[in-house]
Amino acid sequence: MFSVTVRDHMMIAHSFNGEVFGPAQRLHGATYVVDASFRRAALDADNIVVDIGRAAEELHAILAEISFRNLDEEIAFAGMNTSTEALAQVVADRLAERVHAGGLGEGARGLAGICVTLHESHIAWATYERPL
Repeated sequence: MFSVTVRDHMMIAHSFNGEVFGPAQRLHGATYVVDASFRRAALDADNIVVDIGRAAEELHAILAEISFRNLDEEIAFAGMNTSTEALAQVVADRLAERVHAGGLGEGARGLAGICVTLHESHIAWATYERPL
């Protein structure tokens, strides 16, 4: 299996519901380094996994929709605990939508999967992997 990974970052504000979150129930900020990996079993006709430039552009566009926002106030996240794990899934699902819509080019239609990792710090991160 081949993979190509692009990296970006986002800064958000949010709070959580539930005792398990302790002081994070209060509004707080988070800065994430975001890695998006694109996977396929065989290289395409151009001998690549995906166009790295297009992959980076699409990741950046998705993160721009979320970054510098209080997610507690965003309709798309209403009633949701926007944990690192949940946000990794949101980013992966939005990337998958863009792959299916042709945003990463025709060659990207042969991708087998996407894996998104949100690094909350140098010692903690969460990953969501999905097929395409």
